[in-house]
Amino acid sequence: MPLLKPINFTKWVEENGDRLKPPVNNYCLYDGGDVTVMVVGGPNARNDYHINETEEWFYQVKGAMTLKVVEGTTRSTERHPTPEGLRAYQVHGGTMRDIEIGEGEMFLLPANTPHNPCRYANTVGIVLEQVRPEVTIREVTFHCTDLGTQLKPIIEEWMTHPELRKCGECGKEAPAK
Repeated sequence: MPLLKPINFTKWVEENGDRLKPPVNNYCLYDGGDVTVMVVGGPNARNDYHINETEEWFYQVKGAMTLKVVEGTTRSTERHPTPEGLRAYQVHGGTMRDIEIGEGEMFLLPANTPHNPCRYANTVGIVLEQVRPEVTIREVTFHCTDLGTQLKPIIEEWMTHPELRKCGECGKEAPAK
């Protein structure tokens, strides 16, 4: 990767703040060989929990955020078939906890921790993630309050995107229905 010029971050946020608003709220500053650096704004309205197989580093530049986590989970050692034809790990147990990350504070989230970053209006943060290995497991986990309405969009997304149905190991694509 060629050397890039330093970024005046304060100036960048002033000039690019529109990129940090809904629906995307996120801009990738650097996508290197080992690390991805993202600038994230608020507000967001997500209520899903997701898992990264690598650590994530959070730094709040402006305002505060809440990182909802599920602490102390265990994950099955083998993948199990799902009704949709996927093979997924099962996550068990754990305690839900809110971690407040204030302006000027940083936090390192351990790998494989289910989490939901909640960002508020007019906030700016930086998130560093390790580049995910090619054999990364894509998991979608969320707290379900209404199965009838919350599950449908996730299933529809899976059904309409062939790349989500393709096995990373053998290349076989699961049928949409």
